[in-house]
Amino acid sequence: MHIDLSNKTAIVSGSTAGIGLGISKGLAQAGATVVVVGRQQQTVDEAIASILGALPEAKVRGVAADLGTVQGAEILFNAEPHADILINNLGIFNEVDFFDAPDSEWQRFYEVNVISGVRLARHYVPGMVERKWGRVVFISSESGMAIPANMINYGVTKSANLAVSHGLAKRLAGTGVTVNAILPGPTFTDGLAAMLKDATAASGRSAREEADAFVKVARPSSIIQRAAEVDEVANLVVYIASPLSSATTGAALRVDGGVVDSMAI
Repeated sequence: MHIDLSNKTAIVSGSTAGIGLGISKGLAQAGATVVVVGRQQQTVDEAIASILGALPEAKVRGVAADLGTVQGAEILFNAEPHADILINNLGIFNEVDFFDAPDSEWQRFYEVNVISGVRLARHYVPGMVERKWGRVVFISSESGMAIPANMINYGVTKSANLAVSHGLAKRLAGTGVTVNAILPGPTFTDGLAAMLKDATAASGRSAREEADAFVKVARPSSIIQRAAEVDEVANLVVYIASPLSSATTGAALRVDGGVVDSMAI
């Protein structure tokens, strides 16, 4: 199976680190022109350098913009008016008790994790429809299906990603544009390592070992019994973003290591 994304432009939100950066590298390796987007110019430049370090022939450029705001979205739209592939990866998470999360925290999570993707799809999808080809991918989470008790606001926004993705796929029926959601499970990223920093210091384990231990305790239903690697998530996204996935749309595709104990989706 050969994935060729030559002559396709892919915009990946929240792509300066973690899963977003991994997806950007995967798309670039498949030949796409990749637009890296992050809030700070320095981190955007560092992400581009990382991609070019691994793939010297990659076609990659970047935009510094806070896509959790209307103003940030406009900066991106002005810099990059068109896209063939849109990966709505931008997201934030933290551990906060339901009774300690004020309205402002719920609103912040909703703006970043949900509305940012809605704005980008609303802008870029009409062009895809005109060209009769396009791929939209929302990066959701297994937490959108099995809401964690200590991250309820995060889980709710990830459920919303699933709803938007499925509804938009039906809205675009017959257009040649597919819309899907990807549900990663715990994945070994800088963000997960930062969340487990205190536990890592207390245990004396490496960050990777602590992440795997976290999975066994916090997600005991995991079948792989470890945190996934970023590339394991990115590989599925690259396939879904390719012409080879033309019959897959409106789907919620799990790359969660079997955390969700279900034979469906």
